Amino acid sequence: MSQAYFLTGTDTEIGKTFVTCALLHHAAQRGLRAAGIKPVAAGTDAAGRNEDVESIRAASNVVLPRAIVNPWCLAAAIAPHIAAAEEGVVIDFAPILAACEQARQQADLVIVEGVGGFRVPLGVDCDSADLAVALGLPVILVVGLRLGCINHALLTAEAIAARGLKLAGWVANCIDPAMPRRAENIAALEQRLGVPLLGCVPHLPGARPADAAAHLRLPEGAGI
Repeated sequence: MSQAYFLTGTDTEIGKTFVTCALLHHAAQRGLRAAGIKPVAAGTDAAGRNEDVESIRAASNVVLPRAIVNPWCLAAAIAPHIAAAEEGVVIDFAPILAACEQARQQADLVIVEGVGGFRVPLGVDCDSADLAVALGLPVILVVGLRLGCINHALLTAEAIAARGLKLAGWVANCIDPAMPRRAENIAALEQRLGVPLLGCVPHLPGARPADAAAHLRLPEGAGI
């Protein structure tokens, strides 16, 4: 069975998909068959496609059906539990677990990207943390480097640990180029998170995920 990870972030709009795609490129450059999954996506274009899903499919070197890469695609670009309710949809984890299993049968490395932060509601009585538990995968945390990121990262790490999940590593993503004392913030996070820093992605306006791949590494035991 291949290695798989659940990738989450400290918030929405902090570069989870960019980092997911960069990690997939990194793995492919090292000879691994790499595939990404975005189990729940919200927001589609006129053709009914989600931008993040298409980016993940493009970054994967294993071709999987769109229904496997993205079992639940919601039209409105809003909180998924609200979008699901408006569409009369109940997000069931079974198709997601089946999709992850199918991807792992075809790839050496699978990255399952969450939605928003770690505890985003997906329905009346479930959220993305419950999905992470159902998958039972080690977690990669993307920290968007901006004011307040230390608190957000530590709270997220606590929530991950509270659910019995392993934090396999974290990625520092420089989303605010003007952030003061960036190096000091990274050092504070390294000390307090106590898990491997998998890379620091610099602010790269207009860059492609492949350009960021060189700034990253995979967790130990990921096949290389």
